[in-house]
Amino acid sequence: MDRHELLQKITTFPLIASGLAEDLLSGDFRSVFKGQGIEFDEVRHYEPGDDVRAIDWNVSARFGTPYVKMYREERELTVCIVLDNSASMHTGGGAGDLSRYEQGVLAAALIAFSAESSGQRVGAVFFDRELSTVFSPRKGRAHIMTVISAALRGKSRGRGSGLGAALKGTGRLLKRRSLVAVISDFLCLNWEEEMGDLSRRHDVIALRISSPLDIAIPGTGLIVMEDPETGLRIHAPAAFPSFQKAWTEWHEERVRYWKTACRRCGAAAAELSTAADAPAVLKRFFGGRSRL
Repeated sequence: MDRHELLQKITTFPLIASGLAEDLLSGDFRSVFKGQGIEFDEVRHYEPGDDVRAIDWNVSARFGTPYVKMYREERELTVCIVLDNSASMHTGGGAGDLSRYEQGVLAAALIAFSAESSGQRVGAVFFDRELSTVFSPRKGRAHIMTVISAALRGKSRGRGSGLGAALKGTGRLLKRRSLVAVISDFLCLNWEEEMGDLSRRHDVIALRISSPLDIAIPGTGLIVMEDPETGLRIHAPAAFPSFQKAWTEWHEERVRYWKTACRRCGAAAAELSTAADAPAVLKRFFGGRSRL
């Protein structure tokens, strides 16, 4: 799918974003607000039964009568999108399917529009082998479109994935407790410690972009396979049942490891295939968590 087709699809997302926004900000993710506390609103005259710890002694001394501080819950949320633009993300598109990166951009756009529709700030971190683009959290449709436009222009600048560095950079960017959506194929090493550090201070969703080719590849005889991150090539006997079995088991083992690592880190794990409908998958994921 080319950039124009992706943009056309994305332009329909604001119409469905409000429903997803309700689920995005409900359920388990209410914990984002824990620690944000309450912010000062006004003072009023002390009334019998008020907590004496709420008395504003400075105002009371000035007016010669007791006043108490009134607070309101701070409900504003920051949503930060961490999008993987490494070489492996630009693979995985089977016949008629999106690439991993294209599906990741669609997921990022859905989350961004959902946050924007409920008046939340949105930030973004794009990375490949290192951090490439950082958007500080801001509100507004113009900001969202700037983020999405940058994502649509994304091209990997070389081999390797700096997921760990991106997670560390995200932690430095966010000054208050936030909801962080990490969109990646997680086909890399050395990110678990950084994910754990980020999850201790923020609510983190690990959205793994997969491909049907991860489970089964066409049995078309001898094929050339290349690792997009290292450039290593092998000739694989794709028609052999033993190779098909080993291929499937290797990917299943990686998925099990990813799920276990996310659970230990305290991050919520969700999977999105390049062949799936992104709005439906995200709706089920957030909606299911809101009922927990």
